[in-house]
Amino acid sequence: MAKDVKCEVNNCKYWMDGNRCQANVIYVVSHTGKSASNEHETDCHTFEAKV
Repeated sequence: MAKDVKCEVNNCKYWMDGNRCQANVIYVVSHTGKSASNEHETDCHTFEAKV
C-alpha cells in the first residue's frame, strides 16, 4: 500500500503542502467499467473542493 499519495489539485480540501493528499481513503473509479487501460479512463472521486 502506498505511504504517500501525491496530488497536484491544490483546490481540494485534502491537498497539503508538498503535493500530498491527507485523505484517509482514496476512491478512484473507471469510466469504462471495472477496468481501465490508462489514467485517462479514471477519476479520483475523493476530490472535494475547498470552501
